[in-house]
Amino acid sequence: MEALPTHTQLVQRVHLSLLDAICSGELPADARLNQDALAKRLGVSRQPIVQAIQLLKNEGFVCAMGRRGVKVAPLSATHVRHLYQVRASLDGLAAREAALHAPGEAQRHGRTLIEAGRKACAGEQPLSMIAADMAFHRLIYRLSGNPLIEETVATHWHHLRRAMGAVLGAASPPNRVWEEHAAILDAVIDGDASRAERLARRHAERAGDTLAQQLTRYLADFSLDKGTL
Repeated sequence: MEALPTHTQLVQRVHLSLLDAICSGELPADARLNQDALAKRLGVSRQPIVQAIQLLKNEGFVCAMGRRGVKVAPLSATHVRHLYQVRASLDGLAAREAALHAPGEAQRHGRTLIEAGRKACAGEQPLSMIAADMAFHRLIYRLSGNPLIEETVATHWHHLRRAMGAVLGAASPPNRVWEEHAAILDAVIDGDASRAERLARRHAERAGDTLAQQLTRYLADFSLDKGTL
């Protein structure tokens, strides 16, 4: 017999399901979350829904509507900039440590991820592009040998994939991103810690500026569309 999930596991699964729906846009910004409707939709009781929503609220994906309950938090270009400011420092540290400690492993695994990212861009598939981007950076975090780096940015990545998902459909495929990834990987493989850190930091800063600008335009267009309804 297959073991039944514990209550904690069920809450985690509900949390992940709701988080994926928010990040994919299935549950869009400002959408009111009806706990009874979500419980019916996911085939669970109301209690794990309540607990999962509280987790999402703590992580900044859900916010209160006063007496009207809770809703999906709005997207924010300012928040994106702040996230990338933190990431710039952590990504630089991760690339530096990876170059010092794991250039051989970077050589074995990095090229495949670079090719996967370029193929995703060529196919203009936003979800695949986001997944490939995350996979590359997670490799660098893992190769750094410091597990606290990936743990620290884990929640950040969900906020960023939500923002990326909103704008990638209207934006040009970010081929330049993968040229920058390839340059970071080359520096890690070469064991050049200073160059790897500099390139990773610059990449995060540039990506943050670009995504914040795209999100600002997206939100402005979205506001105009809502005004015409």
